[in-house]
Amino acid sequence: MRFNRILLSTTLVIVALVVQVSVLARLQLPGAVPDLVLLTVLALALVYGHVSGALIGFGAGLLADLAPPADHAVGRYALVLCVIGYVAGLTKPENGQPRSAAGPMVMVVAAAVGSTLLYAGVGALVGDTGARHVGLVSLILTAVVYDLLLAPFTVPWIMALARRADNDPLAESTTTAGDVTSGWIASGTGLRVGDRRGGGLRGGLRTRAARGRAARAARIKGVKRL
Repeated sequence: MRFNRILLSTTLVIVALVVQVSVLARLQLPGAVPDLVLLTVLALALVYGHVSGALIGFGAGLLADLAPPADHAVGRYALVLCVIGYVAGLTKPENGQPRSAAGPMVMVVAAAVGSTLLYAGVGALVGDTGARHVGLVSLILTAVVYDLLLAPFTVPWIMALARRADNDPLAESTTTAGDVTSGWIASGTGLRVGDRRGGGLRGGLRTRAARGRAARAARIKGVKRL
């Protein structure tokens, strides 16, 4: 990953986690908690692709596992967000920008459902039965509703910010300069021009020298004739 991607992703994930823990989790909404970290990972994966999405998801999930008041096994949410980031990155548009808002909204619904099911499944494997007491169906429904309500205010802006940071003017100018330099080296434009000029100059001098020798020879022959 590029440095600007790492810096932007880390900043957005930390801000999303702080807002989720300190604000959204304290609203005491029924059912699930609006998952701002999930939406951040989803938006970044839709711009950066599946590899970066998996890495960002793993890092974001690991921070969520370690952030208080987390009471589950470390690595559980990291696995969930890693899978979500990878799958979401596979649906990245070719030009990096979706044609309509329907695609990202469908991905938000799929991510909300998939993350809840995967989180509950991993919890069942490690002996956590908390989802059974709350109700898995209510968790899924509330997670979908909350994430859909929050998505229009987060996903498009994060995607736009990620695309803008990815097209860094400084990086583009550096790349352009490097391409021009490598193009000069590969094509040898300056050297060829110099060689042509040098070759033309040497050819002209040789032609003039040959003409001078021919003229001197003619003069000598003329002298001999006289």
